[in-house]
Amino acid sequence: MNERTGDEINPGPKKPRSDNLFHLGEFRTLWAAYAQSILGDQLARVALSLLVFERTDSPGWTAATYALTTLPALLSGVLLSGLADRFPRRTVMVSCDLVRMVLVGLMALPGMPLPLLAGLLVLAQLAEAPFGAAQGALLPTVLGAQRYERGQRIMQITHQVGQLVGFAGGGLLAAWLGSNLSLGVNALTFLLSAMLVRFGVKARPAASADARKTRLGAQVGGAAALIWSDRRLRSLLALGWLAGFVVLPEGLAAPFADEAGGGAYSVGLLLASHPAGMVLGAALLGRAKVGDESRRRLLGPLAIGANLPLVAYWLDPGVGAAMFLLLVAGVCSAYQITAGATFVLLTPVDRRGQALGLARSGVTAMQGIGVALGGVATELSGSSANTIGASGLLGVLCAILAAAAWSRARGTRGADDSPEGVDPLAAKRG
Repeated sequence: MNERTGDEINPGPKKPRSDNLFHLGEFRTLWAAYAQSILGDQLARVALSLLVFERTDSPGWTAATYALTTLPALLSGVLLSGLADRFPRRTVMVSCDLVRMVLVGLMALPGMPLPLLAGLLVLAQLAEAPFGAAQGALLPTVLGAQRYERGQRIMQITHQVGQLVGFAGGGLLAAWLGSNLSLGVNALTFLLSAMLVRFGVKARPAASADARKTRLGAQVGGAAALIWSDRRLRSLLALGWLAGFVVLPEGLAAPFADEAGGGAYSVGLLLASHPAGMVLGAALLGRAKVGDESRRRLLGPLAIGANLPLVAYWLDPGVGAAMFLLLVAGVCSAYQITAGATFVLLTPVDRRGQALGLARSGVTAMQGIGVALGGVATELSGSSANTIGASGLLGVLCAILAAAAWSRARGTRGADDSPEGVDPLAAKRG
């Protein structure tokens, strides 16, 4: 039996004193830090692309630099997420923010050589995974099990809206401020986030007293074994990794718009359609008068529904029809919020950071692999619409298998269930 720790979930009262999560000071602080960081990161991505293109006049180097804003998180998600279990989670978040503030601040210096700029960018992105793991593991502690999914839904809506606003306004703001000053603004967002977390979140001890004594390889292997040994965690992970199919229209937005006869403006509209659908879906699921158990039963059907609209790309839709298909897919993709929240709550408290890091790294890997394979398939077939349609069909088949696995696993118990953790399915199992 695991030792109780300061990060143990507090299930909270059956009827919270307030339905408004923003009345909770710690949640309000975590949300504010998250929201302004998203906007700063989107601005930095646009600014970096402009800066590299201005210096090199090379689309290849510009694309490679943009890739560096996401790929390092794949490595750090596996190797560094465990820091969220080894050290106090507030300390991990503040430290990561301060490290990124310094590194991005150096990137903002005029005349920074491009190889050094790329190296600083990689180092800054490596700090993203332990920060995200610490934040994700801390949120259920702050909210309690009953309110956690609602809080996660708010965070997901914030993320999608932040991306929409960032993509829409980032270019204009970067053009007005200039690339270097835009990077400086992003550095300040990390400082603000660190200050908010340091002074607005309670100090808690590390999740596991023994985590620091465990070797890194053993910690990673233990988290992987935990996920593999629990049928519920395995099936939830499979449902999450289906994002590798749904992301393909985003990667092929430009060639599809060209095939469909749309202008450059239509690429942005296509890119915005799926996030807009996820915002709508998250809001609908949140307002629907169904309990958490009902939402968990809907995970399989919604996962299938998130991939099914893509099959219609075989009909060569126009830009308007494709936007509608992506909007519907995005609405159904909001199931990822419930799947992710359930995964976190089913994971033992003292191993939550590492397990969450592995899961997120897997999603990143599947998305990267999906886009890469989709690009190769489009080169061979000559049609991005046919590639997206085939991806949708394959995604539906995989979603059916994942849904069946979740349906079978939902009523089982995991090997690590214990009084120290909170099993969100236990009340329905009797």
